[in-house]
Amino acid sequence: MSELDATPSRSVSGALLGVVAASVLLGVGALVWSYTLSTRLNRQETALTQAKEDNAKLAADLRETNARLKVTSQELGQSLGLTQKQLELRSQEILRREQADSARLESAQRATSQQVTAVSSAVSDVKTDVGGVKTDVAKTQSDLAQAVSQLQSMKGDLSDHSSLIARNHDELEILKHKGDRNYYEFTLVKGQRKPVGTVSLELKKADAKKSRFTLDVYADDKRYEKKDRNLNEPLQFYSGKDPALYEIVVNNVSAKNTVTGYLSTPKSAPAPPSIN
Repeated sequence: MSELDATPSRSVSGALLGVVAASVLLGVGALVWSYTLSTRLNRQETALTQAKEDNAKLAADLRETNARLKVTSQELGQSLGLTQKQLELRSQEILRREQADSARLESAQRATSQQVTAVSSAVSDVKTDVGGVKTDVAKTQSDLAQAVSQLQSMKGDLSDHSSLIARNHDELEILKHKGDRNYYEFTLVKGQRKPVGTVSLELKKADAKKSRFTLDVYADDKRYEKKDRNLNEPLQFYSGKDPALYEIVVNNVSAKNTVTGYLSTPKSAPAPPSIN
Protein backbone atom coordinates (compact mmCIF):
# COMPACT_ATOMS: atom_id res chain seq x y z
CA MET A 1 0.00 0.00 0.00
CA SER A 2 1.13 3.38 -0.79
CA GLU A 3 1.61 6.20 1.69
CA LEU A 4 -1.43 8.01 0.24
CA ASP A 5 -3.69 5.06 0.96
CA ALA A 6 -2.35 4.77 4.45
CA THR A 7 -2.95 8.42 5.35
CA PRO A 8 -6.70 8.45 4.68
CA SER A 9 -7.14 5.30 6.67
CA ARG A 10 -5.45 6.82 9.65
CA SER A 11 -7.60 9.93 9.27
CA VAL A 12 -10.79 7.90 9.22
CA SER A 13 -9.66 5.88 12.15
CA GLY A 14 -8.87 9.00 14.09
CA ALA A 15 -12.21 10.52 13.25
CA LEU A 16 -13.95 7.38 14.30
CA LEU A 17 -12.12 7.35 17.53
CA GLY A 18 -13.09 10.95 18.04
CA VAL A 19 -16.71 10.13 17.36
CA VAL A 20 -16.58 7.21 19.71
CA ALA A 21 -14.90 9.30 22.36
CA ALA A 22 -17.50 12.01 21.90
CA SER A 23 -20.25 9.44 22.10
CA VAL A 24 -18.76 8.02 25.23
CA LEU A 25 -18.49 11.47 26.74
CA LEU A 26 -22.04 12.25 25.77
CA GLY A 27 -23.23 8.97 27.24
CA VAL A 28 -21.35 9.57 30.44
CA GLY A 29 -22.69 13.13 30.57
CA ALA A 30 -26.17 11.86 29.92
CA LEU A 31 -25.80 9.33 32.67
CA VAL A 32 -24.47 11.94 35.07
CA TRP A 33 -27.28 14.36 34.12
CA SER A 34 -29.86 11.57 34.38
CA TYR A 35 -28.57 10.62 37.84
CA THR A 36 -28.49 14.19 38.97
CA LEU A 37 -31.99 14.79 37.66
CA SER A 38 -33.25 11.60 39.30
CA THR A 39 -31.72 12.64 42.62
CA ARG A 40 -33.32 16.05 42.40
CA LEU A 41 -36.66 14.50 41.52
CA ASN A 42 -36.43 12.16 44.47
CA ARG A 43 -35.63 15.06 46.74
CA GLN A 44 -38.49 17.09 45.34
CA GLU A 45 -40.85 14.16 45.77
CA THR A 46 -39.69 13.66 49.38
CA ALA A 47 -40.11 17.37 50.06
CA LEU A 48 -43.51 17.32 48.41
CA THR A 49 -44.57 14.33 50.51
CA GLN A 50 -43.34 16.04 53.69
CA ALA A 51 -45.11 19.22 52.65
CA LYS A 52 -48.33 17.26 52.16
CA GLU A 53 -47.93 15.65 55.57
CA ASP A 54 -47.23 19.05 57.12
CA ASN A 55 -50.24 20.50 55.38
CA ALA A 56 -52.41 17.65 56.62
CA LYS A 57 -51.12 18.16 60.16
CA LEU A 58 -51.68 21.92 59.91
CA ALA A 59 -55.18 21.29 58.61
CA ALA A 60 -55.89 18.96 61.55
CA ASP A 61 -54.47 21.49 63.98
CA LEU A 62 -56.53 24.21 62.34
CA ARG A 63 -59.71 22.13 62.65
CA GLU A 64 -58.94 21.41 66.32
CA THR A 65 -58.23 25.07 66.94
CA ASN A 66 -61.46 26.06 65.24
CA ALA A 67 -63.37 23.55 67.37
CA ARG A 68 -61.76 24.91 70.53
CA LEU A 69 -62.47 28.47 69.47
CA LYS A 70 -66.09 27.50 68.83
CA VAL A 71 -66.42 25.89 72.27
CA THR A 72 -64.67 28.81 73.92
CA SER A 73 -66.92 31.22 72.07
CA GLN A 74 -70.01 29.33 73.24
CA GLU A 75 -68.74 29.21 76.83
CA LEU A 76 -67.88 32.90 76.68
CA GLY A 77 -71.31 33.66 75.34
CA GLN A 78 -72.94 31.62 78.07
CA SER A 79 -70.71 33.26 80.70
CA LEU A 80 -71.53 36.70 79.38
CA GLY A 81 -75.20 35.83 79.33
CA LEU A 82 -75.02 34.51 82.90
CA THR A 83 -73.06 37.55 84.03
CA GLN A 84 -75.62 39.85 82.44
CA LYS A 85 -78.39 37.97 84.21
CA GLN A 86 -76.51 38.16 87.50
CA LEU A 87 -75.97 41.88 86.99
CA GLU A 88 -79.66 42.39 86.39
CA LEU A 89 -80.56 40.38 89.48
CA ARG A 90 -77.97 42.29 91.50
CA SER A 91 -79.33 45.60 90.27
CA GLN A 92 -82.85 44.56 91.20
CA GLU A 93 -81.65 43.45 94.64
CA ILE A 94 -79.83 46.75 95.21
CA LEU A 95 -82.92 48.66 94.10
CA ARG A 96 -85.09 46.66 96.50
CA ARG A 97 -82.64 47.32 99.33
CA GLU A 98 -82.57 51.02 98.57
CA GLN A 99 -86.34 51.12 98.55
CA ALA A 100 -86.47 49.17 101.83
CA ASP A 101 -83.83 51.44 103.40
CA SER A 102 -85.74 54.48 102.21
CA ALA A 103 -88.94 53.09 103.72
CA ARG A 104 -87.17 52.32 107.00
CA LEU A 105 -85.64 55.80 107.04
CA GLU A 106 -89.02 57.41 106.50
CA SER A 107 -90.51 55.21 109.23
CA ALA A 108 -87.65 56.10 111.59
CA GLN A 109 -88.07 59.79 110.81
CA ARG A 110 -91.80 59.57 111.50
CA ALA A 111 -91.12 57.67 114.75
CA THR A 112 -88.48 60.22 115.76
CA SER A 113 -90.84 63.06 114.96
CA GLN A 114 -93.52 61.41 117.06
CA GLN A 115 -91.05 60.84 119.91
CA VAL A 116 -89.91 64.46 119.71
CA THR A 117 -93.54 65.58 119.81
CA ALA A 118 -94.19 63.23 122.73
CA VAL A 119 -91.07 64.47 124.55
CA SER A 120 -92.08 68.07 123.92
CA SER A 121 -95.52 67.29 125.27
CA ALA A 122 -93.95 65.47 128.23
CA VAL A 123 -91.67 68.44 128.87
CA SER A 124 -94.68 70.72 128.80
CA ASP A 125 -96.43 68.37 131.22
CA VAL A 126 -93.33 68.29 133.43
CA LYS A 127 -93.19 72.07 133.38
CA THR A 128 -96.84 72.12 134.38
CA ASP A 129 -96.17 69.50 137.05
CA VAL A 130 -93.15 71.45 138.29
CA GLY A 131 -95.30 74.52 138.51
CA GLY A 132 -97.88 72.51 140.37
CA VAL A 133 -95.20 71.02 142.62
CA LYS A 134 -93.84 74.48 143.36
CA THR A 135 -97.35 75.56 144.23
CA ASP A 136 -97.83 72.43 146.36
CA VAL A 137 -94.46 72.97 148.08
CA ALA A 138 -95.33 76.56 148.80
CA LYS A 139 -98.71 75.48 150.16
CA THR A 140 -97.06 72.67 152.18
CA GLN A 141 -94.56 75.10 153.60
CA SER A 142 -97.38 77.46 154.46
CA ASP A 143 -99.39 74.64 156.03
CA LEU A 144 -96.29 73.44 157.90
CA ALA A 145 -95.59 76.91 159.20
CA GLN A 146 -99.24 77.20 160.28
CA ALA A 147 -99.12 73.74 161.90
CA VAL A 148 -95.86 74.55 163.68
CA SER A 149 -97.36 77.75 164.94
CA GLN A 150 -100.15 75.65 166.46
CA LEU A 151 -97.73 73.36 168.29
CA GLN A 152 -97.45 73.90 171.99
CA SER A 153 -94.25 75.25 173.46
CA MET A 154 -93.56 73.99 176.92
CA LYS A 155 -90.81 74.54 179.42
CA GLY A 156 -88.74 71.48 180.17
CA ASP A 157 -87.72 70.09 183.54
CA LEU A 158 -84.37 71.84 183.21
CA SER A 159 -84.41 75.55 184.03
CA ASP A 160 -84.64 78.09 181.20
CA HIS A 161 -85.13 75.47 178.48
CA SER A 162 -88.42 75.34 176.59
CA SER A 163 -89.25 73.72 173.27
CA LEU A 164 -92.02 72.77 170.88
CA ILE A 165 -93.52 69.41 171.72
CA ALA A 166 -95.72 66.99 169.81
CA ARG A 167 -98.73 65.68 171.68
CA ASN A 168 -99.49 62.90 169.21
CA HIS A 169 -98.06 61.11 166.17
CA ASP A 170 -99.42 63.62 163.67
CA GLU A 171 -97.83 66.55 165.46
CA LEU A 172 -94.61 64.57 165.68
CA GLU A 173 -94.65 64.19 161.87
CA ILE A 174 -94.94 67.97 161.63
CA LEU A 175 -91.86 68.37 163.83
CA LYS A 176 -89.99 65.82 161.68
CA HIS A 177 -90.78 67.79 158.52
CA LYS A 178 -89.62 70.95 160.22
CA GLY A 179 -86.19 69.28 160.23
CA ASP A 180 -84.63 71.06 163.21
CA ARG A 181 -83.96 67.91 165.27
CA ASN A 182 -83.89 64.12 165.12
CA TYR A 183 -86.86 62.17 166.48
CA TYR A 184 -87.07 58.54 167.65
CA GLU A 185 -90.45 57.08 168.65
CA PHE A 186 -90.64 54.41 171.35
CA THR A 187 -92.96 52.16 173.32
CA LEU A 188 -91.82 51.07 176.80
CA VAL A 189 -93.15 48.26 178.94
CA LYS A 190 -92.61 48.39 182.70
CA GLY A 191 -89.42 46.67 183.80
CA GLN A 192 -87.95 46.55 180.28
CA ARG A 193 -84.79 48.51 179.42
CA LYS A 194 -84.84 49.48 175.77
CA PRO A 195 -82.33 51.31 173.55
CA VAL A 196 -83.73 54.45 171.92
CA GLY A 197 -81.41 56.47 169.69
CA THR A 198 -78.02 56.50 171.46
CA VAL A 199 -79.46 56.16 174.98
CA SER A 200 -81.50 53.54 176.89
CA LEU A 201 -84.83 54.00 178.65
CA GLU A 202 -86.49 51.89 181.37
CA LEU A 203 -90.07 52.36 182.55
CA LYS A 204 -90.29 52.06 186.33
CA LYS A 205 -93.89 53.04 186.99
CA ALA A 206 -97.01 53.86 184.97
CA ASP A 207 -100.28 55.30 186.40
CA ALA A 208 -102.91 55.43 183.66
CA LYS A 209 -105.58 57.03 185.89
CA LYS A 210 -103.43 60.00 186.81
CA SER A 211 -101.50 59.97 183.51
CA ARG A 212 -98.21 59.96 185.35
CA PHE A 213 -95.10 57.78 185.06
CA THR A 214 -91.54 57.27 186.25
CA LEU A 215 -88.63 56.20 184.04
CA ASP A 216 -84.84 56.02 184.12
CA VAL A 217 -82.56 57.38 181.39
CA TYR A 218 -79.16 55.74 180.78
CA ALA A 219 -76.70 57.91 178.86
CA ASP A 220 -72.90 58.19 178.91
CA ASP A 221 -72.66 55.62 181.71
CA LYS A 222 -74.96 57.74 183.83
CA ARG A 223 -78.54 57.25 185.06
CA TYR A 224 -81.07 60.03 185.16
CA GLU A 225 -84.28 59.36 187.08
CA LYS A 226 -87.38 61.14 185.81
CA LYS A 227 -89.79 60.47 188.66
CA ASP A 228 -93.51 61.03 188.74
CA ARG A 229 -93.73 62.99 185.45
CA ASN A 230 -96.76 64.17 183.48
CA LEU A 231 -97.84 63.53 179.89
CA ASN A 232 -96.36 65.85 177.25
CA GLU A 233 -93.79 67.19 179.71
CA PRO A 234 -90.34 67.66 178.12
CA LEU A 235 -87.85 65.59 180.11
CA GLN A 236 -84.45 67.11 179.38
CA PHE A 237 -80.89 65.93 179.93
CA TYR A 238 -77.44 66.43 178.37
CA SER A 239 -75.54 63.72 176.55
CA GLY A 240 -72.57 63.28 174.25
CA LYS A 241 -68.87 64.18 174.16
CA ASP A 242 -69.88 67.75 173.52
CA PRO A 243 -72.95 67.83 175.76
CA ALA A 244 -76.12 68.51 173.79
CA LEU A 245 -79.68 68.86 175.03
CA TYR A 246 -81.83 65.73 174.64
CA GLU A 247 -85.59 65.63 175.30
CA ILE A 248 -88.07 62.86 176.07
CA VAL A 249 -91.81 63.39 175.71
CA VAL A 250 -94.36 60.73 176.72
CA ASN A 251 -97.71 61.17 174.97
CA ASN A 252 -99.67 58.23 176.37
CA VAL A 253 -99.84 56.03 179.47
CA SER A 254 -101.90 52.86 179.14
CA ALA A 255 -103.44 50.61 181.79
CA LYS A 256 -101.04 47.82 180.80
CA ASN A 257 -97.99 49.51 182.32
CA THR A 258 -96.97 50.81 178.90
CA VAL A 259 -96.04 54.29 177.72
CA THR A 260 -95.45 55.68 174.22
CA GLY A 261 -93.57 58.80 173.21
CA TYR A 262 -90.46 60.05 171.44
CA LEU A 263 -86.85 61.05 172.00
CA SER A 264 -85.63 64.32 170.45
CA THR A 265 -81.91 64.95 169.78
CA PRO A 266 -79.98 67.75 168.08
CA LYS A 267 -79.03 67.32 164.42
CA SER A 268 -75.39 67.29 165.48
CA ALA A 269 -75.90 64.40 167.90
CA PRO A 270 -74.38 60.99 167.07
CA ALA A 271 -76.60 58.64 165.11
CA PRO A 272 -77.56 55.31 166.69
CA PRO A 273 -75.71 52.23 165.44
CA SER A 274 -77.42 50.52 162.49
CA ILE A 275 -78.93 47.08 163.04
CA ASN A 276 -78.11 44.59 160.26
